[in-house]
Amino acid sequence: MDGQVAVIMVPLPVQGHLNQMLHLSHVISSYGISVHFASSALHNRQAKLRLHGRDPEGQTKIQFHDFELLLRSPPANPAVGSHYPTQLQPIFDEAPNLCQPVSQLVQQLSERFRRVIVIHDNLMASAVQDVKCIVNAECYIFAPVCTFYLFFCIWDTIPVKPFQLDSDVPLSSMPSFEGCFSPEAMTYFENESKHTDFQSGFLYNTCREIEGKYIDLVKTMTMSSNMKHFAIGPFHPVEINPETKGDKRHECLEWLDKQEKDSVIYVSFGSTTVMTDEQIRELALGLEHSGHKFIWVLKNADRANVCTEDRSSVPPLPEGYEDRVKDRGMVARTWAPQIHILAHSSTGGFMSHCGWNSCLESITMGVPITAWPMHSDQPGNTILITEVLKIGTVVRDWASRDELATSDVIQNSVKVLMASKEGDEMRARADKLGESVRGTVAEGGSSHSEMGSFVAHINRC
Repeated sequence: MDGQVAVIMVPLPVQGHLNQMLHLSHVISSYGISVHFASSALHNRQAKLRLHGRDPEGQTKIQFHDFELLLRSPPANPAVGSHYPTQLQPIFDEAPNLCQPVSQLVQQLSERFRRVIVIHDNLMASAVQDVKCIVNAECYIFAPVCTFYLFFCIWDTIPVKPFQLDSDVPLSSMPSFEGCFSPEAMTYFENESKHTDFQSGFLYNTCREIEGKYIDLVKTMTMSSNMKHFAIGPFHPVEINPETKGDKRHECLEWLDKQEKDSVIYVSFGSTTVMTDEQIRELALGLEHSGHKFIWVLKNADRANVCTEDRSSVPPLPEGYEDRVKDRGMVARTWAPQIHILAHSSTGGFMSHCGWNSCLESITMGVPITAWPMHSDQPGNTILITEVLKIGTVVRDWASRDELATSDVIQNSVKVLMASKEGDEMRARADKLGESVRGTVAEGGSSHSEMGSFVAHINRC
């Protein structure tokens, strides 16, 4: 046999999920374990190109397996009545077709290694269902959301509650799941949940310093007491030096170098958010009228087949806008190095959709958030940020999701975060929490210890 243990990563081929699992692949490979990243050729390339904060040499230690997915690519439509990215539905339609190539890969590696560990996104369970037939292979579910949100998802499905929650659990604040997902996506999720009865445990991209209470609550709610749980996040690098000069630095980092400490608000809504032209206009005017410096990432949302993106059709801005704000604002129309931007000393706030990647990166770098949830787990993440951790405020709450956020609303949210006593207090709490979270992955930290426990577990005799 070639070795003791091989790990196969099976991500959902959507940017926020790919990014987390590729970072985790780097962490696992650093322990000298053979790591195999299994997705479509298109999405493997996307994941590698968009990964920031890692030494490119580290990717040479990961073996990428390029499978085929036949994806049609309907355009993103901001007028469908829901913010959920229905343009990604083809991925849900095709992802189960990875079952055969994944099964073949597991079988091949099972003949070369003493044990094969399959770590799969919780929305890719059907793609790994044949693993249970391979005697020296075992599966672990990767949860790409925070345990705060995951707990409430589980709690909501239990008709008779098994215990009473503590008074500090914000049950009454949790937003409705209505509008978070399309009906087609919900059907896919329900089908995937039928294939989660043979896994050996869960991996979480979080740490006890952020949500220890909810890690424990999720543990109590799982179906089997034999399930292992490992809170091993954050996966992304926590020590970034954005001030390092060099020809390869993104232009927005060069711009940040010239700004004062904590003076810039970073504005980005991830890879799947779609806004109407009217909403983009209001956002543009709100940032302009706020009087504060900003970096705004304005690009098309990803389609299922990201290669079909037409960069010439990026959303329009008001006429003459960039000239008017050129002394204090920057609009980036390409993929930006978010983790480097958040780590930069000039960045003092983040206007975000509150996807878990963005939340965790912002928390780690000690940057407070003004939250504008769009879909999926984002409304729940907003409650964690604003009411539990108290390191953020809200642009527009979930109950008002179908209303236009006016330039006045956006301007006020920027001013609260960037120029108020309340904002300063949030920044101080974020800075303190960020320092604690960065310590979790250092030797002796909680995540470092749990990662060591996971590695020891999969290497057991």
